[in-house]
Amino acid sequence: MRYLYNRTKKTIDGKEVYTSKLYPNIPESINDIFIATETGDRLDTLAFQFYRDSNLWWVIAAANKIHNAPIAFKDGTILRIPRNAQSILEQTRR
Repeated sequence: MRYLYNRTKKTIDGKEVYTSKLYPNIPESINDIFIATETGDRLDTLAFQFYRDSNLWWVIAAANKIHNAPIAFKDGTILRIPRNAQSILEQTRR
């Protein structure tokens, strides 16, 4: 699902690879949810909890400008969870 709309290209040795994709800037919205993480929270589990799709972990990462995500967050880390995941997905398909 994550690579569904990614373009591909051929390398000089003929292999087909995915091109890099820049995710959109996700501005804050009054509809966003802010959470304080608890022991064991990870981007994929939070994505499943809020979007019912663990593949959307990158939405939460992009919204919080997380580039090198830890496996789990320290207790009390404040994260923004965008509620408009569907419109964010539509932006990545353009």
